[in-house]
Amino acid sequence: MNGLIRTTARSLWSGSVSILSRPVDGRVRTASARLLCAAADIQKDLGEMVKKDKVVVFMKGTPGQPMCGFSNAVVQILRMHGVDDYAAYNVLEDQDLRQGVKVFSNWPTIPQVYFNGEFVGGCDILLQMHQNGDLVEELKKLGIRSALLDAEESK
Repeated sequence: MNGLIRTTARSLWSGSVSILSRPVDGRVRTASARLLCAAADIQKDLGEMVKKDKVVVFMKGTPGQPMCGFSNAVVQILRMHGVDDYAAYNVLEDQDLRQGVKVFSNWPTIPQVYFNGEFVGGCDILLQMHQNGDLVEELKKLGIRSALLDAEESK
Protein backbone atom coordinates (compact mmCIF):
# COMPACT_ATOMS: atom_id res chain seq x y z
CA MET A 1 0.00 0.00 0.00
CA ASN A 2 2.89 2.41 0.76
CA GLY A 3 4.13 1.88 -2.80
CA LEU A 4 0.74 2.90 -4.16
CA ILE A 5 0.73 6.04 -2.00
CA ARG A 6 4.27 6.98 -3.13
CA THR A 7 3.36 6.36 -6.79
CA THR A 8 0.20 8.42 -6.49
CA ALA A 9 2.06 11.27 -4.74
CA ARG A 10 4.78 11.20 -7.40
CA SER A 11 2.15 11.24 -10.15
CA LEU A 12 0.32 14.17 -8.62
CA TRP A 13 3.61 16.06 -8.27
CA SER A 14 4.48 15.44 -11.92
CA GLY A 15 1.06 16.58 -13.09
CA SER A 16 -0.48 13.25 -13.99
CA VAL A 17 -3.09 11.21 -12.25
CA SER A 18 -3.11 7.43 -12.13
CA ILE A 19 -6.52 5.87 -12.44
CA LEU A 20 -6.80 2.32 -11.16
CA SER A 21 -9.58 0.06 -12.29
CA ARG A 22 -10.35 -3.56 -11.49
CA PRO A 23 -12.28 -5.14 -14.33
CA VAL A 24 -14.27 -8.35 -14.11
CA ASP A 25 -11.18 -10.54 -14.72
CA GLY A 26 -9.65 -9.23 -11.45
CA ARG A 27 -6.46 -7.71 -12.89
CA VAL A 28 -5.61 -4.14 -11.97
CA ARG A 29 -5.19 -1.81 -14.92
CA THR A 30 -3.63 1.62 -14.76
CA ALA A 31 -4.28 4.56 -17.06
CA SER A 32 -2.77 8.04 -16.87
CA ALA A 33 -4.58 11.28 -17.49
CA ARG A 34 -2.78 14.60 -17.72
CA LEU A 35 -4.09 17.45 -15.64
CA LEU A 36 -4.86 19.51 -18.70
CA CYS A 37 -6.01 22.55 -16.78
CA ALA A 38 -2.71 22.89 -14.91
CA ALA A 39 -0.69 22.17 -18.05
CA ALA A 40 -2.65 24.75 -20.03
CA ASP A 41 -2.17 27.33 -17.28
CA ILE A 42 1.61 26.91 -17.19
CA GLN A 43 1.81 27.11 -20.99
CA LYS A 44 -0.20 30.35 -20.91
CA ASP A 45 2.04 31.70 -18.14
CA LEU A 46 5.16 30.78 -20.12
CA GLY A 47 3.78 32.57 -23.17
CA GLU A 48 3.41 35.70 -21.08
CA MET A 49 6.81 35.30 -19.39
CA VAL A 50 8.78 35.10 -22.65
CA LYS A 51 7.05 38.20 -24.04
CA LYS A 52 7.50 40.36 -20.95
CA ASP A 53 11.21 41.12 -21.57
CA LYS A 54 13.39 41.47 -24.67
CA VAL A 55 15.71 38.69 -23.49
CA VAL A 56 14.53 35.80 -21.33
CA VAL A 57 16.63 32.89 -20.09
CA PHE A 58 15.36 29.75 -18.40
CA MET A 59 18.37 28.35 -16.62
CA LYS A 60 19.66 26.21 -13.79
CA GLY A 61 20.56 28.67 -11.06
CA THR A 62 20.74 32.43 -11.40
CA PRO A 63 22.96 34.75 -13.45
CA GLY A 64 24.95 35.45 -10.29
CA GLN A 65 25.23 31.76 -9.44
CA PRO A 66 24.68 29.43 -12.40
CA MET A 67 24.28 25.81 -11.31
CA CYS A 68 25.48 24.12 -14.51
CA GLY A 69 28.15 24.75 -17.10
CA PHE A 70 25.70 25.33 -19.95
CA SER A 71 23.75 27.94 -17.98
CA ASN A 72 27.06 29.57 -17.02
CA ALA A 73 28.11 29.68 -20.69
CA VAL A 74 24.87 31.47 -21.66
CA VAL A 75 25.37 34.01 -18.86
CA GLN A 76 28.99 34.60 -19.95
CA ILE A 77 28.04 35.04 -23.62
CA LEU A 78 25.36 37.57 -22.73
CA ARG A 79 27.79 39.34 -20.39
CA MET A 80 30.45 39.54 -23.17
CA HIS A 81 27.91 41.31 -25.34
CA GLY A 82 26.97 43.67 -22.50
CA VAL A 83 23.50 42.21 -22.06
CA ASP A 84 22.88 42.60 -18.35
CA ASP A 85 19.19 43.50 -18.43
CA TYR A 86 17.31 40.27 -19.01
CA ALA A 87 14.81 38.08 -17.22
CA ALA A 88 16.26 34.86 -15.81
CA TYR A 89 14.14 32.08 -14.36
CA ASN A 90 15.70 29.39 -12.19
CA VAL A 91 14.09 26.10 -13.23
CA LEU A 92 15.63 24.32 -10.24
CA GLU A 93 13.20 26.15 -7.95
CA ASP A 94 10.08 24.92 -9.73
CA GLN A 95 9.70 21.45 -11.26
CA ASP A 96 6.53 22.47 -13.12
CA LEU A 97 8.43 25.35 -14.74
CA ARG A 98 11.34 23.06 -15.61
CA GLN A 99 9.11 20.55 -17.40
CA GLY A 100 6.68 23.14 -18.74
CA VAL A 101 9.31 25.17 -20.57
CA LYS A 102 10.55 22.01 -22.32
CA VAL A 103 7.02 21.36 -23.59
CA PHE A 104 6.49 25.04 -24.44
CA SER A 105 9.58 25.24 -26.65
CA ASN A 106 9.62 21.61 -27.77
CA TRP A 107 13.30 21.68 -26.74
CA PRO A 108 14.51 19.01 -24.30
CA THR A 109 17.32 20.84 -22.51
CA ILE A 110 17.97 23.78 -20.23
CA PRO A 111 19.07 26.59 -20.59
CA GLN A 112 16.67 28.10 -23.07
CA VAL A 113 16.95 31.60 -24.51
CA TYR A 114 14.14 33.75 -25.94
CA PHE A 115 14.39 37.06 -27.82
CA ASN A 116 11.20 39.14 -28.04
CA GLY A 117 9.07 36.12 -27.18
CA GLU A 118 10.68 33.90 -29.83
CA PHE A 119 12.64 30.80 -28.89
CA VAL A 120 16.29 31.13 -29.94
CA GLY A 121 17.72 27.88 -28.60
CA GLY A 122 19.99 26.54 -25.93
CA CYS A 123 23.62 27.04 -25.05
CA ASP A 124 24.91 25.43 -28.24
CA ILE A 125 22.82 27.69 -30.48
CA LEU A 126 23.74 30.85 -28.57
CA LEU A 127 27.44 29.89 -28.69
CA GLN A 128 27.22 29.30 -32.44
CA MET A 129 25.48 32.66 -32.92
CA HIS A 130 28.20 34.34 -30.86
CA GLN A 131 30.98 32.68 -32.86
CA ASN A 132 29.59 33.46 -36.31
CA GLY A 133 28.49 37.04 -35.49
CA ASP A 134 24.75 36.41 -35.75
CA LEU A 135 24.24 37.29 -32.09
CA VAL A 136 25.41 40.87 -32.68
CA GLU A 137 22.80 41.21 -35.44
CA GLU A 138 20.01 39.62 -33.40
CA LEU A 139 20.75 41.90 -30.46
CA LYS A 140 20.67 44.87 -32.82
CA LYS A 141 17.13 43.85 -33.89
CA LEU A 142 16.19 44.03 -30.19
CA GLY A 143 17.65 47.53 -29.89
CA ILE A 144 20.64 46.25 -27.92
CA ARG A 145 24.11 47.32 -29.03
CA SER A 146 26.64 44.56 -28.43
CA ALA A 147 29.58 45.55 -26.24
CA LEU A 148 31.78 43.62 -28.69
CA LEU A 149 31.12 46.33 -31.29
CA ASP A 150 32.40 48.95 -28.85
CA ALA A 151 35.51 46.85 -28.19
CA GLU A 152 36.18 46.50 -31.95
CA GLU A 153 35.78 50.24 -32.55
CA SER A 154 38.19 51.16 -29.76
CA LYS A 155 41.05 49.16 -31.36
